[in-house]
This record gives sequence, C-alpha cells and structure tokens, in this order.
Amino acid sequence: MLPESRIQEDPYKIPKYDIKRTDIIDFVDELKGFHSEFQDCFSRQEPRDNFYQYMVGQLSQLERKSIEPIAIAVESAKVRAMQFFVSDVVWNNNKIMLKYRSMVNDDMGDPDGVLIFDESGFVKKGTESAGVAKQYCGSIGKVENCQVGVFTAYATRHGYCLLDSRLFVPEKWFSDEFALRRGKCKFQPGLSFKTKSQLAVEMLQKISQQKTILFKYVVADSIYGNSPKFINAVEDIPQVTYLVSLPADTLCWVRKPVMLQKQYRYKGELRSKQVLKTPEQKPISFETIANNTTNYFWYRRKVSEGTKGPIEYEFTKKRVVLSKNGSPEKEVWILIRRTLGTEPIYSYFICNASASCRLKMLVWLSGIRWAIEQCFEEAKTEIGMDHYEVRKFPGWVHHMTTSMLAHFFLWHIKLRLGKKAPAITLSQLRILIRAILPMRYFDCDELISLVAWIQEKNYRAYLLHRKKKMLLLNIT
Repeated sequence: MLPESRIQEDPYKIPKYDIKRTDIIDFVDELKGFHSEFQDCFSRQEPRDNFYQYMVGQLSQLERKSIEPIAIAVESAKVRAMQFFVSDVVWNNNKIMLKYRSMVNDDMGDPDGVLIFDESGFVKKGTESAGVAKQYCGSIGKVENCQVGVFTAYATRHGYCLLDSRLFVPEKWFSDEFALRRGKCKFQPGLSFKTKSQLAVEMLQKISQQKTILFKYVVADSIYGNSPKFINAVEDIPQVTYLVSLPADTLCWVRKPVMLQKQYRYKGELRSKQVLKTPEQKPISFETIANNTTNYFWYRRKVSEGTKGPIEYEFTKKRVVLSKNGSPEKEVWILIRRTLGTEPIYSYFICNASASCRLKMLVWLSGIRWAIEQCFEEAKTEIGMDHYEVRKFPGWVHHMTTSMLAHFFLWHIKLRLGKKAPAITLSQLRILIRAILPMRYFDCDELISLVAWIQEKNYRAYLLHRKKKMLLLNIT
C-alpha cells in the first residue's frame, strides 16, 4: 500500500482564480469610497479632486508616474493645478495619517502585529531637492547623490504596508550656507537636524500614543539597534518585544561578571566606580560566540517561501549580558543566523524577550523584515514611489503619503477578493484596476497638439536654465 503522502492531493497545487466582471466593476465604488474618507482633510473641492486624480495616476499603467505624465493622462486633471497641489497646497497630513492607520487596523490589525523600521534611498541628479546630498543609498548599495527617507512598516498574518515616513535631512542642510535652499524648499519653521534613529523614535512614539494600530513586536536594523534612544523608546512601551540587528564586534558576556565597588581620588575628591572582580574576564564579541559554537547547536530553519522555493538559514541563540563601556548592561537573547554553505555569512540580532523565549519566535522575527523590503519594491515598481520630481519638503511628504495610501489600497482589494484570488499579486491587481480608472482618450489631433505643447514647454525651460547658467558664468 502506498503511503498517504503519495496519494493525497498535491499540497502545492495551483491556487484557484475566480474573479468575475462584476468584481472589477465594484473596484470603482471601492476607490471612491476610499477617497471619500479623506474629504475633510482638505479645505476645498479642487485639492480633493487632485488628491483623487494623483492617486489614479499612481495606480495606472503609466510608465513614468511623476506629476506631468499623470496630469496629462488622467481625465479632468491639469498639470499646473496638480503641481501646485502636491508642492504648495496645505494638507491636514496628521488627520490623513490617523484615518489611514485606522483603515490599516481594520484590514490588517492583529495583536501580534510587527512594526518594522528601515530607510530607503531615492537617487537624484540635482542639488536643489530638499535634503539631497552625497550619502549612502541602500537601493543601489553605494554612496550617491540622493534623498533618504526613514519608514515604518506594519506586518501581520493578514498583510503588510507602510505606516509612516520621514525625510532624513543631512546636518549640513541646517547651516547658514543652505539657508537660501531651505527657503526655496519650504522647510517647516523650527525644523532641526535629527538622526535616522531619532526620526524612527518620533514615528514609534506617535504610533504608540495614537493607539490606532495593534502591535506587539518591533524590528529594525543596526542603525536603530545601536541607538540607546531607540531601544529605550521601545522599552518604554509596555509588553512590546524588540529584535534588532547589531554588528559582529558588539561585546558581551555569556555569564554576568561579578563587579566590585572601587574607590579612588580625583583632584583630592573621593570617588567610586564599578570594576570587574576578575579583570581578565573581559567581554567577547558576537563573532567570537558564533565561531566557538559547535554544529550541534546550529538549527536549520525555513524563514519564508520564496518565488523559487524555501529560503533557509541556520540559527543558534544564547542568553548574554551586553557590555557598555566595559561594564555589564542588560541581559538579552542573542540570535545568530548564518547562510548555508562552506563560507557562511553571519548576521547578529538581540532580543529583549523573556528567558523562556523559544527559537521559533526569534527565527520568525529575524525574517519579518522582508515585509518592509517588499513594501519598498512594490511601491516603487507598481506605484511610482521613486518617480517623483518635486523639490520642496512638503512635496516629498505629500508624495510619500499618496504612495503609501495607493499601495495599501491595492492590499485592501487583495484582502477583499480573499478566496476568489488567494495568490493574486499587486502587479496583477493593477492590471485589473486599469479597466475602471478614469483615464483620458486622445484622438490624433489631440496627440499632435499635446506633443507640440510639451516641446514648447521643454524649450522654454531650456532657455530659462541657459540664461541662469550664462549669468552665473559672467559673474564668476
């Protein structure tokens, strides 16, 4: 007799797809209903219309999703009005984000939700865009002229999306030399330099205080893991567990060392400090722990199911005491992950979970960061999050807001379809949505006039830039 595993249905059969014409027609009401929730976030009807039209363009099949192509392609949209709307019109952004997070919680909220913090770079050619500078750009893996945004994502068993964003503005932008540029970019009054970890703390505290999103875990990379302010901010939230990356040279003790109080004199004043009872008991690095762990304590685990099959690593965990300035600080779990093969690559994480924490939970948290990477990839590929050409600070904030909302709307539709299309992707959804989007139709004469207008506009811009350049050359 054949074993059951040989006669049961294929567990990896092709998912069912049962979408009908009526489902797609219903998308119109979904999109209009989604936008109606934000009506009171704008003072007049014109910006409400532009808000809708801009997102229609982001959801469309346009190759380039900057303001001009969107305004040309979307029904009733106008280029100048949309440019003014994105860069200069005042939005009630706090109200928009509060409503948006409430929607996210309705669709994806879960008591075991995870907040994920990471940054993403946007390559820029010029020097006038808010916060642009030569800095590390993660999207291309090297230092380049770019803008960098710090983002918060939310992931649960129901789905994932971006929750908030902040533009990272390098410190030099707040010098006197950049005062004119700050004015041109419409920097908010009182805006000051903040590190990426400080921006993350700002977003974390806001989300926590609003209490619109359910979450139990916080995950971040070493930029935030190395920040005491970020770690303290997480620890200030009751019953929240964090897992953050740290570098290989981070020091710790496998057993908490015994400390002694030592007195000494400094400029005649009697002082005291804590010192190791046994000076030779120095802390060791995470890398040393990894190298000294025998194969018996490494466990092979599947992190996720990739497009080409399962993604697996080997893991080990150990309870350690972190070292701070040569003294013991706090007791945490260290999770070490290594790739498979003869020359493994190691990654290191710490977690403040209880001593009874199982390896399974730590492995799951170590792999959940893929969700924010997926958000970036989908938002850039499908929504045009990196297609913007705005220079002003408010314009960057507004574009990122609509990008997050548009990405979430696709997820909303995916969740609504449920078992009708369990494996449908956001890219496939966008193909379906094009049937209901209010896009313009052009006849031959209109297209000829459109190209003529674009040529004239581009030539006028060229003459303006040429005039400025010639004046600059004459001055120097």
